[in-house]
Amino acid sequence: MEVFHEEHKEMVKEGVQWLTKTSESCSVVAALVALVAYASATTVPGGLKEGTGTPLLRGQPAFNIFIIASLLALCLSVTALTMFLSILTSRFQTSDFLRNLPRRLILGLSSLFVSIAAMLVCG
Repeated sequence: MEVFHEEHKEMVKEGVQWLTKTSESCSVVAALVALVAYASATTVPGGLKEGTGTPLLRGQPAFNIFIIASLLALCLSVTALTMFLSILTSRFQTSDFLRNLPRRLILGLSSLFVSIAAMLVCG
């Protein structure tokens, strides 16, 4: 194991640089998607009834799709942001490159892509 660590030091450095750059840029995108998803989730399309405060479009299929897609985008963008920040705060040891970091990267990227798709459904 010591020989493996010594032979692959340069590869680990390159992997750390690539993961750091990728996680930084994707975390910015995830934060922006979370911001837009939060804004769209708190702003009810169509307005509210004055007396009760319930949405005017309540019960409409398009409104239900909007609400579900908005909630999905918010949850998945926060998940992606958490995964990318956990990569940035990782120890970056050689053993982390085997399972931990690839799982976090795949979960973060897939959550980010699905949250972007959900935001497109909201629009």
